[in-house]
Amino acid sequence: MDGSSVQPQMTAGLDLGDNYSYLCLIDTQSGEIMEEGRLRTTPESLRRRFASHERPLRIAIEAGTHSPWVSRVLEECGHEVLVANARKLRLIYANKRKTDEMDAENLARLARLDPKLLYPLKHRGEDSQAHMAIIRSREALVGCRTQLVNHVRGAVKSFGGRLPKCPARSFHKKAAAYFPEALWPALGPILETIASLTERIRDYDRQLEAISKEHYPETDLLRQVEGIGVLTALTFVLTLEDPYRFERSRSVGAYLGLVPATNQSGDRDPQRRISKEGDEMLRKLLVGSAHYILGPFGSDSDLRRQGEKIASRGGKNAKKRAVVAVARKLSVLLHRLWVSGEVYDPLYNTHRRQEQEQEEAA
Repeated sequence: MDGSSVQPQMTAGLDLGDNYSYLCLIDTQSGEIMEEGRLRTTPESLRRRFASHERPLRIAIEAGTHSPWVSRVLEECGHEVLVANARKLRLIYANKRKTDEMDAENLARLARLDPKLLYPLKHRGEDSQAHMAIIRSREALVGCRTQLVNHVRGAVKSFGGRLPKCPARSFHKKAAAYFPEALWPALGPILETIASLTERIRDYDRQLEAISKEHYPETDLLRQVEGIGVLTALTFVLTLEDPYRFERSRSVGAYLGLVPATNQSGDRDPQRRISKEGDEMLRKLLVGSAHYILGPFGSDSDLRRQGEKIASRGGKNAKKRAVVAVARKLSVLLHRLWVSGEVYDPLYNTHRRQEQEQEEAA
């Protein structure tokens, strides 16, 4: 619900907890606290409390584990919901007198004063959240497998042995031949677990491929770009969800934390590292795709040429800067392809520049 055109009579702050949530209701005009209390953090309890209001409320909650489903329940009850970016609310997380009641009141007062002070987020829909859960679960299994592979390598190395380099997906097939006999009782069961994790990860990959084809055909547009697979394309689509949230494609890089942070004050404007805001997993996937584009198997493209140009400047972190720059440009390109539906030309900028030079020469 869009309540921006109508000023609500009352504004609420709801501090969410696992079992109970604290409510603070204030009058929008006077700022006087009209009601305080707590209620159970369940859909039934929230519906009973908020479904009976004659006029819509503006309700502020913090982003967290419960905020996706709570925001949907409150919106179904007809209220305007602001999901505050918890990392931006220093008034709350740095408060020396931090209590659940105080957090609820601060949320309500910030929403009353100016919703933009909450840096509100937009949660994805229920279906998108369920599909993203598959990606997160796959990521968790990949992390577990990596830890087990590192444990096995370390154990074998401590016995004077060495395991060959190989992809994690084939580790359980190649490593067994190099195990010292004394380590089989310790590492045999772990190798079986690694094999099981690899099979589960493959199952998730098949699910993600089917989900992309059935629910998100726009991922095919993104997968035109070399280095972008189904995992990266689907994560990009699910994270942004609505491409028209961004007026310009260049805004996507900042949204994903791939632009330098700023700390400007007066004449002081130091060079800083990227902000690393936004979705961490998508940022890592884009950086991985950038590594592929700049790597030995990447083909010629505008992205590769720009990265090589930055890397050629030299310096301690030239290659890292090149990778981040390509990842940022990649996020802009993917958004542009999604919105426009164009056929991807890897050397579009190069061809356009050549045409302009030919026209000027003529």
